[in-house]
Amino acid sequence: MYFAVMDTPVGELTLASTSKGLSAIHFGRRVPQDIGLDREANRTFIKQIEEYFQGRRTEFDFPLDIEGTPFQVAVWHELLQIPYGQTRTYGELAKKLGKPGAARAVGMANHDNRIPIVVPCHRVVGHDGSLTGYAGGLHIKQQLLSHERGECKPDRAQPKIIQTRKLFL
Repeated sequence: MYFAVMDTPVGELTLASTSKGLSAIHFGRRVPQDIGLDREANRTFIKQIEEYFQGRRTEFDFPLDIEGTPFQVAVWHELLQIPYGQTRTYGELAKKLGKPGAARAVGMANHDNRIPIVVPCHRVVGHDGSLTGYAGGLHIKQQLLSHERGECKPDRAQPKIIQTRKLFL
C-alpha cells in the first residue's frame, strides 16, 4: 500500500492506493507508522484531487481499487453516476438499483464507501433533501456540495503534499 497525506480546503486527507488504483481516502492523518517513503505512487490521485478543489475538475479518471459485496459495488457505481453539483436521495438510488425498499441498505453501502469525494457519497441526501451522515462530518459534506454548486470560491492555492509513504506487505 502507498500512502499520502495532503492538505485540502476540507482539512488533511490521507490517500491509500495499491498498484491497481486508489483504494481509500480518510479524513485527517491516518498513516501507519514506520513505513518507507514514496513520493510518486499517489501523484495522479493527488493532482486530480487538487484540481477538484481548485474548481478545475468535475470528474476523476484514474483507476480505483474497490472491494465490497456485489450490492455495495453496485451502490458505489451508482454514486459515480451522480453528476457533479447534483444530489440524489437514498430512495432514488435504491429504485435505480431495482430495490425500491432498500433505501437503508443503500445508506449502509454509502457509509461503507472507502473513497469519499472521488466516489461521491456526499451527493446523497435524505428523502426531504436534508443532509444526513457523512464520514467527514456534515460540515464537510455541506462544504463539498457548496463547492460543487459554485456557492463558494474555489481555493486557488495549491493544496500541498504533506507526507507520502509506502507500506511493504
